[in-house]
Amino acid sequence: MSEEHPNLSVLKRFNPADVAGSADVLSEDVVFHFFNPALPDMQGDYVGRDGLQTFFAKMAERTNGSFKVDPVSAIAMGDELVVTHVKDTMTFPNQQVEVDAVVVWRILEGRIVEAWDIPAVHTAKTTAL
Repeated sequence: MSEEHPNLSVLKRFNPADVAGSADVLSEDVVFHFFNPALPDMQGDYVGRDGLQTFFAKMAERTNGSFKVDPVSAIAMGDELVVTHVKDTMTFPNQQVEVDAVVVWRILEGRIVEAWDIPAVHTAKTTAL
């Protein structure tokens, strides 16, 4: 049995619902790049732990606290990158959404320094409420 890659262990300790509680695995100047044409007011770079906290707080506000990230798979790519496949679920006032996304994480010296969130918005599953 092979040992888990250390960057996968780092990523497992990150909790998007508790950014402050995950501070030990986040670089102080972490950058989270978010691109989603379906949520243009959310797009952009969120810098620092406070920026990351702001992103998840805005998502919680937009979705009435329903935003959830379910990991599907994670693969370490060398000594710096981890590529994850996640399913994001959220409820907006008139619809429920489930979308696949790939997040590429850059991890250095045991801390997340950068991430790129890439949603599959054109194939998202939506259900009218």
